[in-house]
Amino acid sequence: MLGMWSLLLLWGLATPCQGLLETVGTLARIDKDELGKAIQNSLVGGPILQNVLGTVTSVNQGLLGSGGLLGGGGLLGYGGVFGVVKELSGLKIEELTLPKVSLKLLPGFGVQLSLHTKVGLRGSGPLGDLLQLAAEVNVSSRVALGVSARGTPILVLKRCSTLLGHISLLSGLLPTPLLGVVEQTLFMVLPGLLCPVVDCVLSVANELLGAVLGLVPFGALGSVEFSLATLPLISNQYIELDINPIVKSVAGDIIDFPKPPKPIKVPPKEDHTSQVTVPLYLFNTIFGLLQTNGALDIDITPELVPSNVPWTTTDLAALVPEVLGKLPPGQQLLLSLWVKEAPTVTLQSKKATVSIPATIHVLNSLPAGTPEILFELNGIMTFNAQLTPSATKLHLSLSLERLSVKLASSFAHPFDVSPLEEWLSDVVRVAYVSQLNVSLHAGIPLPKILNVNFANGALEIIENAVVLTVAS
Repeated sequence: MLGMWSLLLLWGLATPCQGLLETVGTLARIDKDELGKAIQNSLVGGPILQNVLGTVTSVNQGLLGSGGLLGGGGLLGYGGVFGVVKELSGLKIEELTLPKVSLKLLPGFGVQLSLHTKVGLRGSGPLGDLLQLAAEVNVSSRVALGVSARGTPILVLKRCSTLLGHISLLSGLLPTPLLGVVEQTLFMVLPGLLCPVVDCVLSVANELLGAVLGLVPFGALGSVEFSLATLPLISNQYIELDINPIVKSVAGDIIDFPKPPKPIKVPPKEDHTSQVTVPLYLFNTIFGLLQTNGALDIDITPELVPSNVPWTTTDLAALVPEVLGKLPPGQQLLLSLWVKEAPTVTLQSKKATVSIPATIHVLNSLPAGTPEILFELNGIMTFNAQLTPSATKLHLSLSLERLSVKLASSFAHPFDVSPLEEWLSDVVRVAYVSQLNVSLHAGIPLPKILNVNFANGALEIIENAVVLTVAS
């Protein structure tokens, strides 16, 4: 497996920095418990043990048979070091008990990974009787953390050894000298049989780590591509990945926004939790993509407004008589709302707001012909954002907090537009907010961190970032 990768191994790396995210990336901290869980699940759900066991049992004569390691003129067979081995035949490994996984993170290097398992053997004893044995084995390995040629984090097996524990005789008779031969044989054979299990487990873990990076669709408007911004770091409790999110339009154009002026102060991670920090930069860039695609623009017609909201020249003449009082009564109005500049997202302690600048044209709908613009307004709409995590995304739902407008132009002389703010706020709530929330339905993608599910994670809004924490 090593030959498939071009590796940059992390020899002597410092431990993760204490609470400062210098780049604009999405910071992921993977707890060691989560890594251990992923490795354990790879053994439970995958064919790793079955594949290894199949390789062992495919030798028809067994490990100690006439064609095995100890048979004929083999190393320990008849005529070899121990002549007593001719009394055994067909001893095979028939069962590998599901290993118990334990791991320790090695700062600046990788992982100390241990698998404790039991090996079941079956064959014929010296008297031709059924012989069954069970041996406890501990597989100990050192695994380095590196970066593959694809730019993904990768775990690489550097050293593997096995320690043979207690051997139990479950059935049959086996003299002490023969038991010693079996012990020596297993000591020789098991590293070659069980160390590949570690390699297979790491392959599964590396697939999960590799899924951190890649292209994630953002609805029909574009995508977010995640890549490593810096080398992975490792501490006593977690692996830290600084992931760079790149937002692209459907055409493949990068939507880029100015970087924040100062680093984000990331809160410390508690033990037995995994954490992902979503920076303000990603929020602003996603809204920039919405604005670029015109998803924030809307034409509001009478069909989109409930009957209890005033919508004719007669209904609104009392608010701005200088303009609407001069028009024929009962004419339907139209609103055209354009967002020509990118919205601004603000993340502060426990609160998220979105400010959307808009140009609003108020038109009257003529019985025949093209609607005419009565006046133009420049407005700022401020929305409260409710943030909710799912398994792989951060979802936003907006509600209007306030709206302020200024007169930009009018077919009549200038007038005070403040009496229209409450009416416009009602129109925005009933006709515009729902469209916004539909556009945001795709959610902000989160990088895939092993199989961590953030749906039930704790969400904390800090200055210029959102932090999601989930217990391992």
